[in-house]
Amino acid sequence: MPKQVDHAGRRHLIAEAVCRLADERGLEGVTLRDVAARAQVSMGAVQRCFRTKEEMLVFTLGHIGEQVGERVRARLVRSPAQSARTALGHAATEVSLLEEEHHAEARVWLAFLAQAAVDESLARTLRSNYAALQGVFVRLAAEAARTTGDVEGTGDAEGAAPFDPLVEARTLLALADGLTAHVLIGHLAPREAREVVHTHLENLWERLSRPARAEF
Repeated sequence: MPKQVDHAGRRHLIAEAVCRLADERGLEGVTLRDVAARAQVSMGAVQRCFRTKEEMLVFTLGHIGEQVGERVRARLVRSPAQSARTALGHAATEVSLLEEEHHAEARVWLAFLAQAAVDESLARTLRSNYAALQGVFVRLAAEAARTTGDVEGTGDAEGAAPFDPLVEARTLLALADGLTAHVLIGHLAPREAREVVHTHLENLWERLSRPARAEF
């Protein structure tokens, strides 16, 4: 009886090999031959899974996004009783890839991000990854606002713009991305980056907790 091949499992095995090579050499150093060797499969096996290098890179980028998204979801599931405010902070720090154990993944993510600026197929995948994360952030921000005092979406006492979960989600996602780079190059320590996220969110919750200014 012919041996059954787990193509889905093999594609993820190859994606992991791409990540290890990209971390060591950058995307320009990733070749089909080296990926096959690192994944311990034949060149033919790689080519049966992916017709081109570009297709392999697009799948790998999606694979990384799925891993990050799954960790965010797992972090929220582990503490179902936590407030939306706490959950949003946890999600933001998870996406930032601040911990030492995630630095290799962060280097690969930024390598893909740079390449996506000139590669539309990678850019499409990145947009999809960001949209999924943004959806989680929007949901948590809206829930946090409802439980913090800005139930009607009004502004603060100084007349600031009304709270918009989408704007806040986009801001926090951009902040998380920036912190990834700052930690990787050593401008900030992981602890300092976490403090940046904490301070940003605390300032937001403080603003939402203020009574709205009466209109005359």
